[in-house]
Amino acid sequence: MNDLEIRPASADDLPEIVAMLADDPLGARRESPHDLTPYTAAFELLTRDPQQRLAVAVRENRVVGTLQLTFVPGLSRRGATRAIIEGVRVHADERGSGLGTVLIEWAVEEARRQECLLVQLTSDVSRTDAHRFYERLGFEPSHIGFKLQL
Repeated sequence: MNDLEIRPASADDLPEIVAMLADDPLGARRESPHDLTPYTAAFELLTRDPQQRLAVAVRENRVVGTLQLTFVPGLSRRGATRAIIEGVRVHADERGSGLGTVLIEWAVEEARRQECLLVQLTSDVSRTDAHRFYERLGFEPSHIGFKLQL
């Protein structure tokens, strides 16, 4: 993985990021890679928020992975800040290469640098391969999540 760079995402990376978000059965139903307008607006919000990190993994000038890391200060756990990992995606050509592990390890180290006491993530119940992957990296299933679509 010496030829891999993890860096902040730029607006120029959006087409590749959105394509990765759409490249699975769940994403295919909820993403619109042909209209980047909502993603551009969201990207602008993310880049202005100091609690957000949208990162990309780049190899040979090609975006091959992405994730979003959010820092959430809170009162619970004695005023701990937690990091939330979202939107982890690895390009189809790179799956099984260890890139996902590198991305998650990068996020955990970034959380440590920000003095977070907890890193958490959610994964759709249908993503059983992802669940095994996260457990191999030391994450423990601990909660039941709930969503309310608005």
